[in-house]
Parts: sequence; structure tokens; C-alpha cells
Amino acid sequence: MAYLEPQNAGREIVKVNPSSRKPRILLAASGSVAAIKFGNLCHCFSEWAEVKAVATKAALHFIDRASLPKDVNLYTDEEEWSSWSKIGDNVLHIELRRWADIMVIAPLSANTLGKIAGGLCDNLLTCVVRAWDYNKPLFVAPAMNTFMWSNPFTEKHLMSIDELGISLIPPVTKRLACGDYGNGAMAEPNLIHSTVRLFLESRPPPSEGRAN
Repeated sequence: MAYLEPQNAGREIVKVNPSSRKPRILLAASGSVAAIKFGNLCHCFSEWAEVKAVATKAALHFIDRASLPKDVNLYTDEEEWSSWSKIGDNVLHIELRRWADIMVIAPLSANTLGKIAGGLCDNLLTCVVRAWDYNKPLFVAPAMNTFMWSNPFTEKHLMSIDELGISLIPPVTKRLACGDYGNGAMAEPNLIHSTVRLFLESRPPPSEGRAN
């Protein structure tokens, strides 16, 4: 598993062409206490990109909707089929996949990591991932208890998502919400943001007319 670090700033950065549209970032949160930082993460990205957000039912327990930027739409499982009534209507997880240039799951819980590694898709977030076009970047920033992070299943699951081409922003060592001290805390929102932005700005800008 290759860890991505934001300090790799020595190489030449190709800036996004000002005449092009803004990058489209789909931010997603799964059920971890670290989801309390999701509003901060959305603000970091919305300063320079178009942002849409997805949250699992468990993540909503920790997210303060009032903390989200006013122009960021938050989609939940309740919206998954709300616009669908007949064949030919839009399917939300497909539309979000088509819209996004890049997806970032932060926090990624142990449960959602296991689902993605196993190909399960039982909510809006995991349906987007299952339908994802892996020619486009997908980043994950895990957050879980130290013993969950060091569990043998976690290593197997990380290997599985690495094979899909998913990029890992590794957790950090600190005092966790549960009181334990160790590795497993989600990387700070500014670190996640700088890692993804550096990666994106070193690539050619998205084309306005590109078909997804």
C-alpha cells in the first residue's frame, strides 16, 4: 500500500487553467467520530472547487449540518431513490459518479473499509464507490480505534482497495476519542486537502466538454 504524503512539493506543479471550470470534488463521510470534522473538510475544498457531499446514516450522528458551506449539498441514503419513479429517471449514485472528477472518503470507518474491500454496496456511499470509474482518483482517509487499525482484516482490506487504485491518506498517532492512545486517528482536514489538491493540480485540468 503506497501512502500519499503532501510534502512532495518539490516537483513542478501545473496550475489549473483559470478559464477551465472548477474541479468537482465529491466528499464522503462514513460512521466515525472523526466525522465531526467533516464541515471543516468541506470548507477547505469549497474555497477552490465545486463540492458535493455524501454521508452514511452513522456519519450523520456526528455531522453538524449547519457547519457545512451553504453551497454544498449533502446527500444521504434518504435521497438515493427520491428522484426515481420509473425507468429512465436519474439514479443518484450514478449521477454523483458521473459528476465528480475526484472522490474523497474522510473519515473512512473500519466498517465501510470492509464493505468496499468486499464489494458490498448497501448505502449511497458504497454504491457510488461500487459504480466508480477508477480512471478517476479516489482517496480515503481512515479513522478507527488503534486495535481496529492493527487488526489483520484491516491489512487485507487495504490491500484489496489498493488493487482497485484507491489512494490511502494514512491515519496518525494521537489520543483517540475513545481515550486510547495510538495510530488510527484521521489525518487533519488541512492535510487531506493539501494532499488531494497537490495531486489534482499536478494533473491536466478537467475539460468542460468531457463525457463521463
